[in-house]
Amino acid sequence: MDLLQWTGILVSVLIAMGLVSIAHWLLTHQLSKVWGMARYLVARCRVSAYVAAAAVGVNISLPSRGEMEDTSLYAPLLHALEILMIIGLTWLATSVAYAITDGVLARLAVSNGDADRRSRRLQTQVRLMRRIITGVIVVIATAAVLFTFDAVRPLGAGLLTSAGLIGIVAGIAAQSTLGNLFAGLQLTFGDALRINDIVVFDGEWGRVEELSLTTVTLRLWDERRLVIPVSQFTTTSFENWTKQGTSITGSVMIRVDWEVPIEELRTAVGDFITAHPLWDGRRWSLQATDILEGGLVELRAVATTADSDARWDICCDLREHLISYISTHYPQALPRGRTEIVGDPEENGAALPPELARALPASVRGRYAQAPDGSLGDPKTAEGRDHGDEDGDGDGGSDGGD
Repeated sequence: MDLLQWTGILVSVLIAMGLVSIAHWLLTHQLSKVWGMARYLVARCRVSAYVAAAAVGVNISLPSRGEMEDTSLYAPLLHALEILMIIGLTWLATSVAYAITDGVLARLAVSNGDADRRSRRLQTQVRLMRRIITGVIVVIATAAVLFTFDAVRPLGAGLLTSAGLIGIVAGIAAQSTLGNLFAGLQLTFGDALRINDIVVFDGEWGRVEELSLTTVTLRLWDERRLVIPVSQFTTTSFENWTKQGTSITGSVMIRVDWEVPIEELRTAVGDFITAHPLWDGRRWSLQATDILEGGLVELRAVATTADSDARWDICCDLREHLISYISTHYPQALPRGRTEIVGDPEENGAALPPELARALPASVRGRYAQAPDGSLGDPKTAEGRDHGDEDGDGDGGSDGGD
């Protein structure tokens, strides 16, 4: 190509990129005041628009085969420019798709609290549709690039005729992948799982951070990420704490002795919960839920909250308050074990271990002779020793003075 032809290509590219610059200025300074989507288009298409404009400008101004001095380079150059234009336009199309969905997601994020189920459902569906649309655009662009090769074009008819057989083979080979894809669609459009849902899966508590066609990403309480195949959520049961709303009930279990004054403790629990800023005002209670075999009473304190974060905090605060309150005001209600001694201790000549000896009443414990190890022996031995002391008067007996 001569200098004039190169100049024409350069002018065409500059004009195309100049049009993009004008559109950029209008979107930034004029349309952004009245159209909220303008800033998202500028942010997403800043580079891809210039690349697509340059590729289109070169393809438009490219001289014909007869105008080129060396025609042997014309076919490879034209082929490369076609591929470049397809890639540039594909990049621009995906950028526009992301820009539009960014605007929609930004509007939904304003009201995307845990309580707004409709907003979180739409956000999940928009994110999934964006991935689907992007995938379709990339597949079409890849097919367009392949069909620019002469060796691939004759295969088109054969591919169409054997599409059924290829589909069956691909379905068998990618059965797990296709299962995940359909499971992702089922979860998203069946409203079983949404972005920011709080779930418990396989004992792990987390918030749904990302939901794609193949995986679900949970953000756990300690900021770890748990990535789970989508099919697991359609074949395994899981807890969704925000399926119908965010209100939730928290409970604290505590085990105390039989001597606990339940009514006084219930009053203390009620005063604490009703004054707590995280209580939503719906319900609270303190009930004895079980009597355990070890001689303890199981109490359950219940408080309702607006969301799961508040539930965790109020349960921890209530548990700490109960521990401190019972230890301070009712120490006799702390968990302890009891031992029952069967029979009359005065008739039992066997020595008692120290731990049981200390549990005897003082009047009974005084009748036993204390062994060197702290245990109590036969009460008759103790009585004989006492009489001997009384008769001896310190000089060995009453006859010692004669």
